[in-house]
Amino acid sequence: MRIAIAADHVGYDLKQQLVDELKAHGYSVHDLGSYSPEPLDCPDLAVTVARAIVAGECDRGVLICGTGIGMSLAATKVSGVRAALCTNSCMARMARAHNDAQSVCLGAHVMGVGLASDIVATFLTTEFSGAERHSRRVGKINALD
Repeated sequence: MRIAIAADHVGYDLKQQLVDELKAHGYSVHDLGSYSPEPLDCPDLAVTVARAIVAGECDRGVLICGTGIGMSLAATKVSGVRAALCTNSCMARMARAHNDAQSVCLGAHVMGVGLASDIVATFLTTEFSGAERHSRRVGKINALD
């Protein structure tokens, strides 16, 4: 699985830790920035990851900013992308199983690396259920693009 990952300056350290962990688990990781803790605007990075997913260059995305809110708001503006702000593993599981989200958004100010790792692992290993009711709802979300 090809994972696009990006973080603003606030999420830079957490991103670096997650990149190492994802690579250790055999994922193909596409680090799309930031590459230092210098201030950077999260919408620019969110759009880069979202576009990589829509273009088929990556299968899933991991986006990190201070709260995850900015990343989720920006990523969902890209047509065809469903980005979910997740603060626990249950939310990550439901984001995938029920909503077929392609990107998970995390907040570096609100969680440590242990929780972030659990959320990302859950998100990446959970498949979309494909149940008729969930597919219908995803279709309705997509129709809003």
